[in-house]
Amino acid sequence: MARDNSHNVVRLSDVTKSFQLGQNTVEALKGVSMEIKAGEYISIMGPSGSGKSTLFNMIGALDKPTSGRVFIDEVNVSQLDAYELAWLRCRKIGYIFQTFNLIQVMTAIENVTLPMIFAGLSRDRYLEKGLELLKLVGLGERYQHKPSELSGGQQQRVAIARSLANDPAIILADEPTGNLDLATGEEIIYLLKQMSRERQVTVISATHDIKMINVSDRVVWIRDGRIDRIEDRDRLTVSVGAVA
Repeated sequence: MARDNSHNVVRLSDVTKSFQLGQNTVEALKGVSMEIKAGEYISIMGPSGSGKSTLFNMIGALDKPTSGRVFIDEVNVSQLDAYELAWLRCRKIGYIFQTFNLIQVMTAIENVTLPMIFAGLSRDRYLEKGLELLKLVGLGERYQHKPSELSGGQQQRVAIARSLANDPAIILADEPTGNLDLATGEEIIYLLKQMSRERQVTVISATHDIKMINVSDRVVWIRDGRIDRIEDRDRLTVSVGAVA
């Protein structure tokens, strides 16, 4: 599935986000502007408390900025109502979480097809597509297994298949290797890269995992609510332990 990678799929313009914590106002983001092109693999990195997760939530339309604007495919997210936001999240964005967020009483195929049911696909079509996606991530034979019958790495593969359910323009991966061992984490990282390359999906990952740098087109470094720097992969030199 080819996508036009000449346009910005995400654009942030002077985005701020403040939270009230008791009597104190916490400025999580302090005027962030950036552009992400279709088909890019982006890693957002930074110390705990840097604003990384807040920025991730802005990009994923999971929260709205205090000021500034967030555009997804040139649609201003802050101007959408609840119904329009739900449609955007269902059709445009796939989500992958550190804790997998699979429904424990449902099988792998049921977890993967749930977003397609919400999107209105017919039963025959969503079952066919769900099986195709599970085969794509190497779990075609495990479609009837529930999460408790799968390893952590296999559960994350199910989550990746689910994130692709409605052919999103963007996959947001929040610490996707955080609960996995080293070898399994590497498998997931390269599977995400493969999905990005083959399907021309934009992958945006909020992560502490230095291994993500190996597959990223660009790395966005966040510090104290601001973009510290944005680096292209071929100009990057980072040693393990460099990120707090």
